[in-house]
Amino acid sequence: MTELHSTVARVTDRIVERSAHSRLKYLDLIERGRDAGTNRDNLSCGNLAHGFAASGEDKPVIRTGTAMNIGIVTSYNDMLSAHQPYGRYPEAIKIAAREVGATAQVAGGVPAMCDGVTQGLAGMELSLFSRDTIALATAVALSHAMFEGALMLGICDKIVPGLLMGALRFGHLPTIFVPSGPMPSGLANKEKVRIRQLYAQGKVGREELLESESASYHGAGTCTFYGTANTNQMMMEVMGLHMPGAAFINPGTKLRSELTRAAVHRVAAIGWAKDGKPNEDYRPLGHCVDEKAIVNAAIGLLATGGSTNHAIHLPAIARAAGIVIDWTDLAELSSVVPLLARVYPNGPDDVNHFQAAGGMSWIITELLGTGLMHRDILTVARADLTDYGRTPTLIDDALIWDEPPTQPANDSILRPVSNPFSADGGMKLLAGNLGRCIMKTSAVDPARWTIEAPARVFADQDEVMAAFKAGELDRDVVAVVRFQGPRANGMPELHKLTPPLGVLQDKGYEVALVTDGRMSGASGKVPAAIHLSPEALGGGPIGKLRDGDLVRVCAVTGTLDALVDAAEWDAREQAVAPPPPFDTGRELFALFRHHSDLAEAGASPILAAMDTEA
Repeated sequence: MTELHSTVARVTDRIVERSAHSRLKYLDLIERGRDAGTNRDNLSCGNLAHGFAASGEDKPVIRTGTAMNIGIVTSYNDMLSAHQPYGRYPEAIKIAAREVGATAQVAGGVPAMCDGVTQGLAGMELSLFSRDTIALATAVALSHAMFEGALMLGICDKIVPGLLMGALRFGHLPTIFVPSGPMPSGLANKEKVRIRQLYAQGKVGREELLESESASYHGAGTCTFYGTANTNQMMMEVMGLHMPGAAFINPGTKLRSELTRAAVHRVAAIGWAKDGKPNEDYRPLGHCVDEKAIVNAAIGLLATGGSTNHAIHLPAIARAAGIVIDWTDLAELSSVVPLLARVYPNGPDDVNHFQAAGGMSWIITELLGTGLMHRDILTVARADLTDYGRTPTLIDDALIWDEPPTQPANDSILRPVSNPFSADGGMKLLAGNLGRCIMKTSAVDPARWTIEAPARVFADQDEVMAAFKAGELDRDVVAVVRFQGPRANGMPELHKLTPPLGVLQDKGYEVALVTDGRMSGASGKVPAAIHLSPEALGGGPIGKLRDGDLVRVCAVTGTLDALVDAAEWDAREQAVAPPPPFDTGRELFALFRHHSDLAEAGASPILAAMDTEA
């Protein structure tokens, strides 16, 4: 068996040591939850009667308490394309549960907002904190003590992290995540980018742009670019929380249905037996999500060029399980984990092409075979991660898993460790007198990894767009967009800046973005120093920048500095935050904004409060 890479082992050991106290407290929490807390054995007759009153044909079985009852937490809505397929899942899950002598109930629903709809609008100020809202809603759903296992129906940006954060507080329950899959491929990504940039330049109108976007986002399933939603699915695979190979199978197919059915059967097998005691193969979520699983998630993120949003989500998920990681851990892993995939926006092809080329089967097999990923984690499927290198398929309508691929079907999408697209994982930690931040370099030409140019400072992305349209940015420039952190306005993504900044770069200018906001999984070819921490609101150094200051952004040396005389810099006062907008719903999230912690710690108000209480 291949020996684990020394850097992966060292980072893992450091995380284990750093997390020793908090992890022990977490494991004690879920032990108490199993034995004396949230379980049906502690329900009175009145409690129990409320719980099965409307359960139809499953009522007699739930009443006896002799069979496992599975809680379904769903993020179904029919506005969000990736979650529309979940409308019919509960009935199919109940049928599959009966096949193995179990029952299932919808425990609760969680919100599922679409960043694709709210990009550039006031609604994006609710986006990041929707993750913590989802975690709270998941906890409410599972608090009813009716369940011995759980299925999480969620797939997109903040939804999977939120579901996992909430479910981990009930980590004594065996839990499997059930994806719905990506929509079939639509308009080629290169053409989509071309139309977006033409629109940014005023060369095509709204109707042409809408036609292009409609051809790209055209049906049920996740958007096909490799953004946060599809990075979520990758992470659930490398953490062993899906049925193997479930991530990128299209909705509405027989294979998709059989994988969901298999998840129901499997969660019943790893839960409680009919005598009320754990099965011999009991696999609680809180034991599956350990330090090695978290490191695997980070490695998968780096090896596939995944979403920068997970530099925030992964620390939050880890904290929910009593594990502490930071951006230094990610950067150190990035230095040894090569980039094995190019999926849009890091390349021209989408996740369907990635799947056809070998997908997660190839990625996991290759990383395990070269000692770059932990094999010995407790997955929901089998003994370790090896089975996640197999590919699900149907033979005579029966679900089986094929042997791992021996080579990728398309080396423009997937590569081996011996011939990667890049020697590192493309996620850099930058630090300097402006703070600490993340830069995703996997889609950025190395010639642009260092940008030194005068700053132009903005308070929001609309100001950037106005300056671009007025021709004021037709020069070498570092666009600084501040007061975009979690405490200022909920840390919205600044995704609509990608086309105009890309246009400036294509004109030959030296261009970079520096912000305490997010840029998302759609971060592209423009160097972007994002998640800058501490943020402007509350005294972050980005608040001292002025128009014309020379700023150096360098992914080669890992530095981010304002090249201003030290004495002058120290004497400068902070900029004043702009007045908040009104009537956006953001007012309801004031408590979240005021109590959120740093982006590097997960930008989570609920975890910050939980740590204080603990």
